[in-house]
Amino acid sequence: MKGRQIRYSEAELAFCAARPTLPRRQLHAAFVLEFGRDDISLENFKAMCTRQGWKTGRTGCFVKGLVPHNKGKPHPARGRAAHTQFKKGALPHNAKGAGHERIDSKDGYVILIVDEPNPWSGATTKPVHKHRWLWEQKNGPLPKGMALKCLDGDKTNTDPSNWEPVRRAVLARLNGGRHKKRMAYDAAPAQLKPALMAIAKIEQAISEKAAP
Repeated sequence: MKGRQIRYSEAELAFCAARPTLPRRQLHAAFVLEFGRDDISLENFKAMCTRQGWKTGRTGCFVKGLVPHNKGKPHPARGRAAHTQFKKGALPHNAKGAGHERIDSKDGYVILIVDEPNPWSGATTKPVHKHRWLWEQKNGPLPKGMALKCLDGDKTNTDPSNWEPVRRAVLARLNGGRHKKRMAYDAAPAQLKPALMAIAKIEQAISEKAAP
């Protein structure tokens, strides 16, 4: 009956207390068989063990250093999985080949897929920033500590002539902002951009010369 208090004899409790680490389902089956307590469900039994403070010692988490039993073993494909799993060398339906372009939603740069090995994934193609890739094709590797600055403010204009290598410290000076006394380079009219670039470079040169 629901709400009825279930009583356990001292012998029954002692039987369980001597085997606290057994899985609850296994211990419950042994308990019912030993004492004929068909009136006690697995849920009742688990609740009693919890009240007594008995723990199996299992948390359900891997212990540090424990190696999973299936480590290094391929997953056997069964049933429909055998027909739907990726085959070696197969490409996903949305794979894009060399020459595909997209606009990075985060920073607005053009991402280009080029026919070069990807050192991270092992793929035969890799994504690159198109403006830098084109600039380096024409001018060679970008020097260390330098970054390419878009001159006209249009990041989708990837022509190498629209990108100038500048020190990364200069980029910060071009950001402008309300806390600055001049507007940001990207927000400035086209006729002011050359002056803002020159001022940022001069200020950075003075700062580096004054540094100890």
